[in-house]
Amino acid sequence: MARVRAAGAEPGQRQLNGPQTTGREYRDLSPVLHGTTRENNVPVLVRDGTRLLADIHRPDADGRFPALIAAAPYPRQLQDLGAPAAVIEAGTTDFWVPRGYAHVIANLRGTVGSDGTYTFFDEQERQDLFDLVEWVAGQPWCDGNVGMIGISYYAMTQMAAATQRPPHLEALFPFNVTVQAWEASYHNGLLSQAFITPWFRALGVLSAHGDSLYRKGLSRLLRRILAIPAVHRRFRHTDGVQATLGLRLVSRFRHDAHPWEALLNAVATEHPTRDAWWDDRDLTELLSRVDIPVYLGGEWSNVPLHLPGLFQAWKALAHNPHVRMTMLGEHSLPWPWESMHIEALAWFDHWLKGRDTGILEGPAIRYWLPGAERWLTADSWPPPATHMALSLNSDGSLTGDEQPGERSYATDGANAMPAELSWTSDPLLGDLDMVGHPELRLTATSSAADTGWILLLQDVGPDGKAIDVTQGWLRAGMRYVDEDASATGRPVLPMRTWEPVPAGEPVDYRIPLVANARRFRRGHRIRLILTSDDSREDFRPMLLFSHAPVGSPSINTVHSRSRLLLPILEGE
Repeated sequence: MARVRAAGAEPGQRQLNGPQTTGREYRDLSPVLHGTTRENNVPVLVRDGTRLLADIHRPDADGRFPALIAAAPYPRQLQDLGAPAAVIEAGTTDFWVPRGYAHVIANLRGTVGSDGTYTFFDEQERQDLFDLVEWVAGQPWCDGNVGMIGISYYAMTQMAAATQRPPHLEALFPFNVTVQAWEASYHNGLLSQAFITPWFRALGVLSAHGDSLYRKGLSRLLRRILAIPAVHRRFRHTDGVQATLGLRLVSRFRHDAHPWEALLNAVATEHPTRDAWWDDRDLTELLSRVDIPVYLGGEWSNVPLHLPGLFQAWKALAHNPHVRMTMLGEHSLPWPWESMHIEALAWFDHWLKGRDTGILEGPAIRYWLPGAERWLTADSWPPPATHMALSLNSDGSLTGDEQPGERSYATDGANAMPAELSWTSDPLLGDLDMVGHPELRLTATSSAADTGWILLLQDVGPDGKAIDVTQGWLRAGMRYVDEDASATGRPVLPMRTWEPVPAGEPVDYRIPLVANARRFRRGHRIRLILTSDDSREDFRPMLLFSHAPVGSPSINTVHSRSRLLLPILEGE
């Protein structure tokens, strides 16, 4: 038999970027056996007669095989380009097909040649995904076993499809997932303008083109260059900052206004609170229907986009005994996405092929602890922890004992006041392992009827170098907490109403920071930064996700009875 070319981690294979497992060894994984046959632009008719387009990659052998579907609004034609672009997230075809899987990459309605109008993560999209799964299952080359794969939007469509319970959908592997479109657009009431605006416009640009650009001419040459191993290795550390900058660049090109500007206007102007429009784009309650195996995953650095959705999905799937979750360290999900494929192979081999791979052995949760640089496990999330309370003191210190007083800053830098405040601890006397959901109990006075609270938590080394750990946000006018839900220990912000802040009066706020993990090492300091405008040139938010300012210029005063609560692993 002729030697089959395949991607993987073994000698002689095209080497994949990024970690491939959570530090474990697996057994009885599908071997490389097959070449690939490919069909481009295959029409898939859904229930209302709309035609979606898909590229089908499958083994070049007789017989029927399980299928893995990747569906998104991003160009299917680019998924094998090999470029470090944030839209190349469907998985690596030359890894899956040689190991006996069909890889089906489809475009959602209204994107890149598929008929209809794109509707942004709503009920229409969920119905289309049901029909796509069942269409694939009925093809003569499919054995009826269907899984779904891909990160980011490809992960979102996995969860969306599963809520519809298509009979042939058997397992998911959604990494970097979001389950609420609201969370992708707003951070507790603050519009994530630096992301969502160029994202919609970039979709318009990408959907305006097709095969003539994506498969022919220059793209063919580019594929050959990007496939050179030395070039490919350079992309192993591509991160969200580069992706954000690339998105902004693409969004500047010419594109049709419909439907992209209308959707952007709906997000940014027509629906500034969580109303029925957002409810139609929220999977949280629908996930109670999902009982198929789900392997959730994310990376700690993806704070302003997908990391909150990971923990929302875990909580919503608490009823499902077949759920696993992994949190990865920095540079673990680079573009093009081809990391964690051996982990995914062990998962799909178990559920779609019935192979005993060992993927279910051990605790349900595995996570990388940055700072300690090692894997930890847990049976529940968050793991048992004790909250350490640190006071935001008037002298800028962050200590366990309050030093009464207050500090002020101006949202527009008026009166020579600072535009942000920071509080820093003394050097730690020992290692401190923070794992879970931090929170700021803020008491503050504002001179305006509304303002933004934007938090950045940092680990500051002995050399003064600061590493961003996580962020938190809150629009002051949308501050109310669901008291019933907060009994669980974490604030739940409904975001359904806005009420002015009483100017000049102290107000208590509960501001959640995105869950994270970090070993603050001995000799390091913990720093908290607070601002109300992260669009300033001298402030660098995580992944460059800045927000549209709210309210009028104001002076904000922070009272020292404010407390930063950090979840510290029990025994630390």
